Amino acid sequence: MLDTVSTPPLADRARHALLMQPALPQPGGGNTLQRWRALARLGAEDLCLAKVLEAHYDAAAILHDLGAPAPADGTLWAVWAAEGPACTVRADAFNRLHGDKPWCSGSMFVDAALVTVRSPDAAQLYSVAAADWQSLDADPWPAAGMAGIRSTTVRFNAALAQAVGGRDAYLQRPGFWHGGAGIAAVWFGAATALAERMQPACAEGLRARLLGKVDLALAPAAALLRELAVKIDQAPDLPHREDVVRVRSVVERAASEVLDLAGRALGPAPMCMEATHAQRWADLTVFLRQSHADKDWAWLGAQRALQEGPWSL
Repeated sequence: MLDTVSTPPLADRARHALLMQPALPQPGGGNTLQRWRALARLGAEDLCLAKVLEAHYDAAAILHDLGAPAPADGTLWAVWAAEGPACTVRADAFNRLHGDKPWCSGSMFVDAALVTVRSPDAAQLYSVAAADWQSLDADPWPAAGMAGIRSTTVRFNAALAQAVGGRDAYLQRPGFWHGGAGIAAVWFGAATALAERMQPACAEGLRARLLGKVDLALAPAAALLRELAVKIDQAPDLPHREDVVRVRSVVERAASEVLDLAGRALGPAPMCMEATHAQRWADLTVFLRQSHADKDWAWLGAQRALQEGPWSL
């Protein structure tokens, strides 16, 4: 039977979910694994919804880390830190922002955002209210993946902003890396949802072999996430950068393998006839590209090359 799913608008679902769960445990506060489990559940449910809520919970963690007030009850926040040639945002001496910021997810409906502004020698984080930016809705978004939450360019025209933390404080805090592992938990959750769709069809034969390979990918990823959560809770003042890069890379590779194995096991029918499965497939393919992939592997390899006995048991 054709799977046709009708859901309320993303903004309504995000605000309802936030009402049900207004906060998650702070990373490094003793319940990091519970935070990541919540993010994984969101990833398994809907990656566009997870994109919105993970950013809000990350904004709350950033504000906490930098000693700034928490988001007001009922408000929905975003974090926009994308850079590159299309980013022209600058701040003047009066804390007003000018220019364009690309890849701003949720710009049409969030209430406020944390925005990075880079200068040649540092980065400064600012908070900006939605009334002070313009979403350029003419931006193209032809992708099927993450179609439910277009990442548009936002234009700031002397937008009133408030500096959050000092110069480079956003990047230098340990929570910058802890938050990066939270994204991996979202990827992991979506991959498990694809794997669970395989279970009824993969009880025996060659399909069971494919499900076995899924387990060989997901189980080590889960173990690394659990191990890192403990490390962060035991030493929250450390960034754990190597561990975070490793976890993100392992989860990214596991999720990529699950995408392939689910297609091999189930064939094209679910991707063509089941709206929820097809959308999750497309969304995860796009969302995974938040991974720095080979760049992270190169950095991790360079660290390991300098260490004696880096793989001791």
